[in-house]
Amino acid sequence: MTKTILFSVIIIGLIFFLSSCKTYYIPLDSFKQQFAGMDTSKLKEVTTRGPMGDKVKYKTFPIDFIKCVDKNGNPIELQNSPSLEIRFTDTNNKKTIFYFDLISVDETYVRGVQSRFITSIKKTIPLNTIKTIEIQDGKKKFSYVN
Repeated sequence: MTKTILFSVIIIGLIFFLSSCKTYYIPLDSFKQQFAGMDTSKLKEVTTRGPMGDKVKYKTFPIDFIKCVDKNGNPIELQNSPSLEIRFTDTNNKKTIFYFDLISVDETYVRGVQSRFITSIKKTIPLNTIKTIEIQDGKKKFSYVN
């Protein structure tokens, strides 16, 4: 009987966890428009608090809301937060995941950081190879500090 209860609790927890991380989509043209005109002179300094209470300062683009669509194509404005993860799938179906507020975009490339703990390692992907863009709140305990 205890194994059945434990199994049920695990299944319910897994369902809750998977359903709480809604994935939204950003059409490539919309993504480019949202970053149009942004350059390093427009960066703002933010401070985040991590799950262990640590604080980190860095510069990011001043995007408060991200325009995206849900799985049915309905428009959504997702509030930016340090726990947002953005996933790019290229034309070869290779996925690259960055933290949204740690990316930079120009006319040709998206550059980003894949870890909040090892921020010195950056990756670059060409915009012309991106097939789909997904964004979701990874529910990690990072928050902006005023």
